[in-house]
Formats: sequence, C-alpha cells, structure tokens
Amino acid sequence: MTPGKKVCIAGGGPAGVMLGLLLARAGIDVVVLEKHEDFFRDFRGDTVHPSTLNILDALGVREKFDAIPHKPLPRLDVVANGVRVHAIDFTTLPPPNRMLTLMPQWDLLDLLAATGKRHPTFDLRMGAEAVDVTRAADGRVNGVRVRTRDGEDVIPADLVVAADGRHSTVRDVLNLVPRAQGVPCDVLWFRLPYPHSDLPDTLAWISEEGMVITIPRPDYLQCGMIIPKGSFDEMREEGLAAFRERLARAVPPLRAVVEQLESLDDVSLLSVQIDRLEQWWTPGALLIGDAAHAMSPAFGVGVNYAIQDAVAAARVLVPALRSGGAADIDAACVAVQRRRELPTLLMQRIQRAVHRTIATGRGVRLVDNPPTRMQRAVMRVAIPIARRLMARLVGYGFRPERL
Repeated sequence: MTPGKKVCIAGGGPAGVMLGLLLARAGIDVVVLEKHEDFFRDFRGDTVHPSTLNILDALGVREKFDAIPHKPLPRLDVVANGVRVHAIDFTTLPPPNRMLTLMPQWDLLDLLAATGKRHPTFDLRMGAEAVDVTRAADGRVNGVRVRTRDGEDVIPADLVVAADGRHSTVRDVLNLVPRAQGVPCDVLWFRLPYPHSDLPDTLAWISEEGMVITIPRPDYLQCGMIIPKGSFDEMREEGLAAFRERLARAVPPLRAVVEQLESLDDVSLLSVQIDRLEQWWTPGALLIGDAAHAMSPAFGVGVNYAIQDAVAAARVLVPALRSGGAADIDAACVAVQRRRELPTLLMQRIQRAVHRTIATGRGVRLVDNPPTRMQRAVMRVAIPIARRLMARLVGYGFRPERL
C-alpha cells in the first residue's frame, strides 16, 4: 500500500474520533487531539441512532457496544397536555437496528478510541489542545500548534480537520465565521431519579406549563427544561422552590422526586444555537460536525450527524490522502461539503420550525384533554403516518452514510 499522508484532527468528540478510526483503518497516519484528559463530560448528546448502530455493526464492534450499559428505545412517546401519544416507532425501520439507544457519550468514545488503537497509524493524544494552525509560505494550512501540560509543540500535517465543536478554536484561527440562525430558547439540563419503575419511556412533556425532555438512562432520568433564551438568571432569582414547582406542573409524575434536586447549581445551562459555515474548508483544512454546523438538541441528531460527516469524509478523503497531492486533498474537502451540506440544511430547517412552533421555551397547547372529536379524527390519520416518517427522519437523517 502506498504510504498515506498525515492528518491531524482537532477534537476528540464523535466526529473526530470516528474519522480518526476510519482513516487509520485505511492505513492513513492520523493524530487526534483531545484537550481534556478523559472523555467524561456530562450533558453531552448520548443518543445513538439506528444509522450509527449500522456503522458500529460494519466496524465489527457491536458485541462490545452491547456489553456497555445502555438503554434501547424501540418507541418514543410524547405527552401533550396530559394526552400520551405514541409519536415515533423505530420498529417500522428495516432490520437489524430498529431502535434508538441511549448511551453516555464517554462510553461510546472510549469504545471508538479503543477500536482505533488497534491500528498502528492511530495516535490519540489526550490533554492536547489545538490552539493555532501553522501555514506554508503560500498560506496553505500545514499543521497544528498544540498545547499540553509539557508546553507547546507543532504537529505537521497534510490535512488539518477541525472537529472541535461549536466553539471551535481552529475555526476561529482560520477566520471562518458561521452564519447563526435565530433560536428562541435555551435548555436547562439536570438529572432526577425515576419517580416509579413503570413510568413509560417519554421523550417530551408539552403543555401550557412549558416543555420538558425526559431522557431515560439506565439508572436515572436525564431531564431538559426548555426555557426562553436568556431567562435563566431570572429563574435563579425566583429560587429553587419555584423551579421545582414549575417542573412538577409541567411533568406531574416528577412531583414525587423534585425534592431530589437539591440546588440550582445542579442545573446546567445549554445555550441552544443553530449555525452553519458557508464554506467548510480552506486550503489544507476541513471542518466537520459542530465546527461546521451546530445543531439544536431537537431530535438529538447532533451526534448522528457528526458521525455521518466523519464517515462521508473518510470515504472521500482516503483516495486523495493515499496518492493525491494538495489539490486532490482540497478537491476532496470540497466534495465532503457537497455531500453533507444539503442533509444538514434540511435538518436545521426542521429544527428551526420545531423551535418556532413547539420548543419555544414557552407553554403551548397542542391538543385538548380530552381531545375534541376533530382532534381525535386528525390524530387517527396523522399519527400512524408520523410514526413512520419520524422514525426515518430521526433514525437516519436525510442522507445516512455507510461504510
């Protein structure tokens, strides 16, 4: 095999580690930089979609994945004004992966990193932060300046990939500015115990009291309260008791456990944003995942889209990295954006529509309780269709990638 070029990937999230694994699997020398010493970060996306499960199957790591504690969800319910709706049914998808799975992101990253380390060309460096890029005389990016506990170093590379998230340092030093899309809400993340063992798995509770997401993890509920953007300071001033009461009104079953939330310091603010770069590349560099297009938490597709970016990038980049020159590598970067831009644009449009109509941070009345005769008639026709459409939209996205 012709020796491959060296790639340096900034960011050890799902996009970065998956791309590093796939490039190393193809014999490409790759260095993945992760600024933290480990992957353990709470309140990260933990949804593993059917299309991602298909990729794990193709990588031959499904048995190891299944050995890690996780929560399979073949169906997802929504409770609208007290009326339970079976909204998404992943069992309508083709086999074998007819479910969405919830697994802490750090466990998924540990699995992918361990798989990558089986390949001699995979070099994962923890505690190594990309702080700048280096350039050749003609301005082309040709490396990364890295800061570690031992000081600074430079890693030369034929291609630098920015997969360092929505606050990408590499994107900043490349002077690339994403176009922000207005989002009217933020999310407050916190965890609570299950109020009782037979609570059905429920994605969201929507009413005039607001919207709350309840993600069922194996041992607890990961909860997210949608609030108007910029309103968290006001809620802090109202105090913990008012927050508990608001939560209990929005999700009545949680009234039994809201006292377990001991402080508003246990609540983390996620500032929701949707943005997208006009151009995902510059000579010698490519941006993928949130660095190229920040997704809203709506439908939990951020991890799925980041991994699909990585799979598409690996497929397109490997031939250029094996035998091509700088022009071939840049042409491959253009092709990555061409393949992934439209699926991203379409999903972001849907997310923005959701934030305009449902996930606004304010209460909304979607249906009466009990539903009117007209509402029941519409639900009988629309919901079975929506279950199948939403399963494909959430489970696969608009252009699922395969190895």
